[in-house]
Amino acid sequence: MAERPSWDSVYQGSPPWDIGRPQPAFERLADAGKLQGRVLDVGCGTGEHTLLAAQHGAEAMGIDIAVRAINRALGKAAERGINAEFQVADALRLDQLHRRFDTIIDSGVFHVFDDDQRPTYVKSLRSALRPGGTCYLMCFSDRQPGDWGPRRVSEAELRSAFAEGWTIESIEPAEFAVAIEPDRVQAWLATIHRQPD
Repeated sequence: MAERPSWDSVYQGSPPWDIGRPQPAFERLADAGKLQGRVLDVGCGTGEHTLLAAQHGAEAMGIDIAVRAINRALGKAAERGINAEFQVADALRLDQLHRRFDTIIDSGVFHVFDDDQRPTYVKSLRSALRPGGTCYLMCFSDRQPGDWGPRRVSEAELRSAFAEGWTIESIEPAEFAVAIEPDRVQAWLATIHRQPD
């Protein structure tokens, strides 16, 4: 079996999810004052959601495992004069940041993990989110027709993954804007709160 390309190699070009602006769903959250305090953008790519949060007054940090993506994000922050922090880090090991955040953004990360990795990822999110904090998670939806692209996620899978230690406020239909045809794909946008230990 061929080895999957590294995330860093994906950023040699421009991946379809890198649209050069924040996803509209996260723009609406920012405009509603939901991206405040200490915000962590997990799998931030080239940093659009981190920069969005920072522009709305958050103490924003973006992490990604792809060095090329983080370098592009740092360049964008410098170019736009936005104060945001970026770091190469693994979404499955957020405890290594040794920080707690008020809000976590996941735009297209949850759906890359297989069944075995999901519990590790959810535990990792919990380690970085303060009790009572909120995770806004947008993932590829099983409502998307066809079989191209990432693995589809059902609402039931989301509810199962966050069944213990979390309170799911809502899971709503949403859309990812992408840089290929079709220009939008079906997603879920979940609002999930971390329960106290």
